Amino acid sequence: METYTFLRQLADSWFLLAMFCFFVGVIIWVFRPGSTKEYRDTANVVFRHEDKPAQSKEAQQ
Repeated sequence: METYTFLRQLADSWFLLAMFCFFVGVIIWVFRPGSTKEYRDTANVVFRHEDKPAQSKEAQQ
């Protein structure tokens, strides 16, 4: 069997399965219970100091 043919069959089967499992794992990680607070906090980072610049003590946190 040629190397290309072997690698092509491997990519069509096992690597496809591995990438699908990785994709499902990422989806489960993102939508896991308890992650909503973390993502909401991250999304609102740009609005924390909307009225005034952060003080040096606040900027370090």
